[in-house]
Amino acid sequence: MLQKILKTVSVATILSASSFANAGVITLDFEGVGNTASINDFYNGGTDSQGNSGFDYGVGFGSDALACVDSDVGGSCGFANEPTNDTVMFFLSGSSVLNYGEGFDTGFSFYYSSSAIVSIDVYSGLGLTGDKLGSIDLAANWKDNGCSGDPTGAFCNWDIGSLNFAGTAMSIDFGGAANNVGFDNITFGSTDAGTGVPEPSTFAFFALALFGLVSRKVQKK
Repeated sequence: MLQKILKTVSVATILSASSFANAGVITLDFEGVGNTASINDFYNGGTDSQGNSGFDYGVGFGSDALACVDSDVGGSCGFANEPTNDTVMFFLSGSSVLNYGEGFDTGFSFYYSSSAIVSIDVYSGLGLTGDKLGSIDLAANWKDNGCSGDPTGAFCNWDIGSLNFAGTAMSIDFGGAANNVGFDNITFGSTDAGTGVPEPSTFAFFALALFGLVSRKVQKK
């Protein structure tokens, strides 16, 4: 009887933890997306254009949004000092369009490195439709602070951009001059880029571990 209760509590803990994680801050760092691959549904239960898949956050990208891996590790991009490992988002034409079907409110943040003016627009509907909820222009910053590469890369300085808005947003246009800007650590629910919570599977792992410890103690008694 006690074991049955423990199992019930464990399942409830896992479901609760998963819900908490989904409701918390999330960060897209693009690690695992293929070099020069269209990101597509990598974070939306599908794959990028090269067949790689990531965690399903319900976030998809337009075909112009690409991932690029630092040349230091065999990729083709001249970025340096990336906020997270070796992969960033960029585009060669159009702009990087992000769609978040569940919607998000309050604001979001990101890192960027650019040799041209960057424009970010947020819309209430998918595919840049509906009302424009907010907009921000960011200046070129790629060589600010006299930065050096890691060990190579012309785009070596990264700054945080953030945008607060009223209402619920479902899409973002990461604009700017094609082939002149990279983005990383896109974070929803926080204006401090890169503060995402662990994925639900991580919480579930800890819940199962806790259940195992409690169960062993009960068996000993």
